[in-house]
Amino acid sequence: MEITTVGIDLAKNVFQVHAIGGTGEVLARRALRRAQVIPFFRKLAPCLIGMEACGTSHQRARELTALGHTVRLMPTAYVKPYVKRGKTDAADAEAICESVTRPTMRFVPIKSVEQQAALALHRTRDLLVCQRTQLINMIRGLLAEFGIDIPKGITHALAFARRAVAGGAFGVPDLAAKVISALAEQAIEAQDRIRQLERDLLAWYRSSDLAQRIATVPGVGLLGASALAATVTDPTQFRSGRQFAA
Repeated sequence: MEITTVGIDLAKNVFQVHAIGGTGEVLARRALRRAQVIPFFRKLAPCLIGMEACGTSHQRARELTALGHTVRLMPTAYVKPYVKRGKTDAADAEAICESVTRPTMRFVPIKSVEQQAALALHRTRDLLVCQRTQLINMIRGLLAEFGIDIPKGITHALAFARRAVAGGAFGVPDLAAKVISALAEQAIEAQDRIRQLERDLLAWYRSSDLAQRIATVPGVGLLGASALAATVTDPTQFRSGRQFAA
């Protein structure tokens, strides 16, 4: 009997597989080590494979698609109702195998390597912006204890940080000045890395026709357009703007 549908419960090291035939009979229910996954599916005839959209799922989907299989990613919340018993890897794989065949199931388009690279830039930039804010707030708080106030705004804060790194006078004890100077140096470094990431995003934006079309919408700039183009693979999957926003 030939396998027609497979559900995979993804993991870091051990993957659970649940496979059925054309009439729904279970043909395989087993765990695979990471190194066994590709060889296992290479031996199968082209079939339908379902996975939850989660960490590493897009990479796995690209690998299995290259082997000739049809891969579908599904939101975890849409798979959960199909779990028939206590949550185990085997139960999850069975639920995935069943849900991928449902005619009303909504699927997540597989992202390309380029899209994931652009999203990596966005996530790293978000992290650095948070770190920059934390550092500047720390500097403001320390200086406030010595009666020194930095005007509001990132521009004023970074200008002060540059003076601090250059050895500017604080009017605070040397011990505190050393700490503030070290924090200021980190804030400036974070700012420089943010600017570099934005230049990289601009280069990606210029290579993406979709991102440039999105940027023609009033109020949408480089960051919004590039993030949207990298996140949404197929805008036509949404029936309306309201569904897209939801």
